[in-house]
Amino acid sequence: MPDIRTLSAEEARAAIPALSEVLADCVAGGASVGFMQPYGPEDAASYWCDVADAVAASGSLLLVAELGGRIVGTVQVGAAQMPNQPHRGDLKKLLVHRSARGRGLARLLMEAAEHEAAKRGKTLLVLDTATGSDAEAIYARLGWQRVGVIPDYALWPQGGFCDTTLFFKRLA
Repeated sequence: MPDIRTLSAEEARAAIPALSEVLADCVAGGASVGFMQPYGPEDAASYWCDVADAVAASGSLLLVAELGGRIVGTVQVGAAQMPNQPHRGDLKKLLVHRSARGRGLARLLMEAAEHEAAKRGKTLLVLDTATGSDAEAIYARLGWQRVGVIPDYALWPQGGFCDTTLFFKRLA
């Protein structure tokens, strides 16, 4: 049974090697999550240091999925918004290591992220994802509402333009 938990800033810093492995694996697998190939765990460490700093400043929530004590998935909620958006959060970087896929971890991470965001007063979450990706199908199955597609929004990690689909979800 997977363990899903929210990390403190200290725990996030301690988890940087494991989080870097997950991110590097997803980029190697073709996920358009902001980084270009080649991209290894050593490249990912500075990104996760920034995330840990955001957690420390209460600007982000960082959740992980663990199997057998090993971090195999993660998701973030950007909680710091402009003064006219205190009710909104940005869902970011839903990542599951390829070796752990097919076990419902993405669903569990999303449910936990939505729950934690709601506990902190968020009533609306938004996200963007690569059009046609496996993630796009996951969000639709989990009740997220598709807003539309922006063509050529980003690049695939191996190169070439990638359309992006925007989603939102109201939280109870």
